Amino acid sequence: MTDSQESAAPSRPSLGVRIGRIAFLVVAGIIVIAVAAAFFITWTIQRSFPQTDGSVQLDGLKAEVTVQRDDRGIPTITADSTDDLFYAEGFVHAQDRFFEMDFRRHVTSGRVAEMFGESQAATDAFLRTLGWRTVAEAEVEAMDDTTRGYYEAYADGVNAYLASRSGAELSLEYAVIGLQNPDYVPEPWEPADSVAWLKAMAWDLRGNIEDETERSLLAAELSDGTDATGTADVLAKLYPDYPFDENPVIVPRISTVPELGTDAEPAAYSPAESDGEVQQANTTIEWQETSSVIEAASVLVGGVGEGIGSNSWVVSGALTESGMPLLANDPHLGASLPSVWYQVQLKCSEVTEACPFDVGGFSFSGLPGIVIGHNQKIAWGFTNLTTDVTDLYIERVEGDQYWRDGALVPLEESSETIKVAGGDDIDLTIRSTVHGPIISGLTDDFTAIADDPAAALTAEGDAPVAPGSQEDAEYAVSLRWTALDPGTAATAIFALSTAQNFDDFRHAASLFDVPAQNLIYADTEGNIGYQTPGRLPIRGAGDGWMPQPGWDSSYDWTGFIPFDELPVSYNPNSGYIVTANNAIVTDDYAYFLSRDWDYGYRAARIAHLIERRAAAAPLTAQDMREIQMDNEMWIGKQLATAMSDVEVSGAGPTEAVGLLTSWDAQNAASSSAAAYANVLWSNLVQNIFAEREQPLPIDGQGRLFTVVADLLENPSDPLWVNEQIDVDGMEEMLALSAEEAYDELSALQGTTVSRWNWGDLHAITLTSDTLGSSGIAPVEALFNRGPYPVSGGASVVNATGWELGTSYATTTVPSMRMVVDLSDFDASTWNHLTGASGHAFDAHYTDQTADWAAGIQKPWAYSTKAVKAAAVDTLVLTPAG
Repeated sequence: MTDSQESAAPSRPSLGVRIGRIAFLVVAGIIVIAVAAAFFITWTIQRSFPQTDGSVQLDGLKAEVTVQRDDRGIPTITADSTDDLFYAEGFVHAQDRFFEMDFRRHVTSGRVAEMFGESQAATDAFLRTLGWRTVAEAEVEAMDDTTRGYYEAYADGVNAYLASRSGAELSLEYAVIGLQNPDYVPEPWEPADSVAWLKAMAWDLRGNIEDETERSLLAAELSDGTDATGTADVLAKLYPDYPFDENPVIVPRISTVPELGTDAEPAAYSPAESDGEVQQANTTIEWQETSSVIEAASVLVGGVGEGIGSNSWVVSGALTESGMPLLANDPHLGASLPSVWYQVQLKCSEVTEACPFDVGGFSFSGLPGIVIGHNQKIAWGFTNLTTDVTDLYIERVEGDQYWRDGALVPLEESSETIKVAGGDDIDLTIRSTVHGPIISGLTDDFTAIADDPAAALTAEGDAPVAPGSQEDAEYAVSLRWTALDPGTAATAIFALSTAQNFDDFRHAASLFDVPAQNLIYADTEGNIGYQTPGRLPIRGAGDGWMPQPGWDSSYDWTGFIPFDELPVSYNPNSGYIVTANNAIVTDDYAYFLSRDWDYGYRAARIAHLIERRAAAAPLTAQDMREIQMDNEMWIGKQLATAMSDVEVSGAGPTEAVGLLTSWDAQNAASSSAAAYANVLWSNLVQNIFAEREQPLPIDGQGRLFTVVADLLENPSDPLWVNEQIDVDGMEEMLALSAEEAYDELSALQGTTVSRWNWGDLHAITLTSDTLGSSGIAPVEALFNRGPYPVSGGASVVNATGWELGTSYATTTVPSMRMVVDLSDFDASTWNHLTGASGHAFDAHYTDQTADWAAGIQKPWAYSTKAVKAAAVDTLVLTPAG
C-alpha cells in the first residue's frame, strides 16, 4: 500500500471507542424503550381518568345535571328529578371507582374466579353458599316502585358510562387483568349488584361468629383432660362479662317516645323522670386526674378498639359554644385502597315531595344514596351494634336428611357452577337446613367444629343428646344469620336521607335491619337522639354464645324484638350520647342482646373527655376532632404501674422500662415510650397465652386487656406460670417480656431508645384489595401506596388496629372521620382514608391520606353558594339529542 493509499483509508476506531459506541447505542436503545414504555404506561393510566369539566351528552337523562367538584375531587350533583339525580350518581361513581364496583359485585355474587382464576374458587364456593346475591335479588323484587326506580336509575347511569369506554379506558386494572384474562368484559350493572354490597358490609359487621367459633375450637382443645365445668370456667376467664359497674352503657334509661305512626311528639327527659343514680353509674366514670402516669395507672382502666367497630357521639347544644348540637362519627373498618367510602352530595335543584333530596356525606361506590351524613335538617352517624345476630347450629345429618325433633327431614339442595378464568368450571352443591346454609366443609374452622361437636355442646353444661345411631354419626354446621333473610336496609338509606325530625329518623331506623347499627341523631331544632335498629333475634333455649343443637327446635329463634321495644334515647339529661360498640343497656333489659360487647373502655374515655372539656368551657367542633384523635393507651398505664417494681436485666432493658415512668400514655407517632409500651404488651400477651403447650387465643386486644388487668391484680393466678418459657410467676413473666421487648425493638429500630418511634413501627401501607397483593412487585408498585407513619393503636379512641403476634403495622382504621356542626353545615369537617378516586396515579387517589394520619379534617361546602365558590371543576351532563 502506497503512502497516498494509506492516508486515504479510513482509520479503524480503537476497541475502547468501539465498546463506547456500542454501549451508547445500547443505552440509547434502552432509553428509547424506557421512554416509549413510560409514554405507553402514562397513556394507559391517564386514559382512564374521568372527564370532570365541560359537558357530556348521555342517553337516558331528562334534563341537565351539574357535577361540581372541589379541590379534593369530591362531587356535588344537582338535578331536577330523582331519576336524573341517581342516574348521575351512578355515572360519577363509575367515573371514579368502576373497577372497585366491578370487583365488589364479583365478590358479593361469588364470582371472583371469573376475574382472577382458580385461586379464588374456594372463596367463591363459600360466598355462593351464603347466597348474598340471591337475597339481594329478592330484596329488589320486594321494593316499592319508587325505591326500585332509584336503583334502576343508578344502574342506568353506570351503564351509560360503560357504554362510552371499555378495557383500560375504564381503569388501569383492566389492562393488567387483560394480560392473564384477555376475554374478560364487564357486564352491565344491575340493581341487585348495588343491594348485594350491603350484604358484604353486614358480613364485615356480623357480630360474634368468630368468637363463637374460637370458643368452640378452644372448648374442643380443653376437653382433653378437663371436665365440662373446668372448660366453662376457663372460657369465662378468657371471655369475661361486660364490666357494667365500671364502663358505660349507651342507653342507661330508655326514653318514652310515641310508637311509630302516631302523631305525638317525643318527650325529652325531665328532672322528675330522670333517675340520677342510674345515669351517673352508667355514663360517667370518675377518672383519676393526676400529674403522675404511674399513679393514674392504678385506676382500673383499659381500652379496646382494634378490629371492626366504631366511635360515634352527639352532644347537645346545652354543652356547646354555638348552642347547637355537634355530631361526630368514625367507623372502624379494614384498611382498603381505595377507601371503602365515597364522599358525595346529592341535591335536587328544588326540594319538593317529588324530588326530596338535599343530602351530603359518605356513600359506597356501587350503591345509590348517602349512608352516613346530613341533610338540611338532621345529621346521623353509625357504629356497629355488636348485638348477636349470627348463630351456629350443629346439625345431625344422615345422607340427604337431617334430624329435627326426633324425625328425619330432607336437606334443601341447590346447584351452582363456578366459572374459572383460564380453567374448568367447578360444580357446587349447596345444602341447607331450616337454620340456613351448611358451611362446614368450606372452611377449616367450621369443619373442625363439625368433626368434634361434643366439646362445643358440653362447654356450658350437659350435652344435648343427638338423635339416631351414634355409630359413624355425621355432623355439619349451619349458619343462622339475619342478613340471609330478605330485608329493607336498601330502602332505609333513602328514608334516612329525607328524614326531617326524630320520628322520621326512627321510621328510617325501623327499616335499617341489616347490618345492625347504633344510630345517633341531631337536628337543627337542637334535639339529639339514639335508636337501636336492626332485626334482632329472640332466642329460645340458648343464647348463641356457643354452637347449639340444630336437632332440637327449642334452640331456634322464636321471632324478632318489636321495634318499639328497642332501646331509644331522646334529649337525655347528660347532654350527650356516646356509642363505641359498648353494651347498649344493662342486663335487666327485657330481651337478650349479646354477651360479646366491646368492653366499653373507648366509650368511657370519650364520655370522660366530653365531660372534662365541657366542665372547662363550652364544647366546639375542634374539641370533637381532638377527641377523635385521642391516643391514650390505658393498658400502657396499667403496664407502667406493674413494671415500676420489676427488676430487669441489662442496661438497655432498664433504660427502656424507664421510658414508661414519664410517658403521658399517648400513642403519638413520634413517641419512643409508645413504641416500647406496645411491644412490651405484645410480648407479654404472647408469653402468657400463646407460648404454651396448649396455646390460648390472643385475638381481641380489648378482651385481653380485661383479662390481663385481672391477672395483674392476682399475682398468684396460675396463668403467670408457663413452663414452656421457664417462667414461675408474675414478676418473672413481666421481666422476661420487658427484656424481650427491648431485644425486639432494638432489632427493628436500633439500640438508642430515644430514637424509637411508634409511627414507623405502626405504619400503614395502603394495599389495593385486588392487584396490590398479586406477588408481582412491579404490579403492586402501580397500585399500593405508603407506608405512612400512624399514631393511635389497638386500645385507644384513635383506633388504628394491629394484629398481636403478627405485626405492629396498622390493619384496621377509622375509615373516615366527620364532625357535623348543626349550627353551620358549611363548617362541618370531613376526611377519609384515601381519596375520591380509585384510579392509580390520579391526583385524588390518596390525597387525603396524609391529613387522615395527622387527624386533619377540612370543611366541605354544603350550601349552594359555598359549593359554587369551592368548585374547581364543573361537568354538565346533558340529554343526548
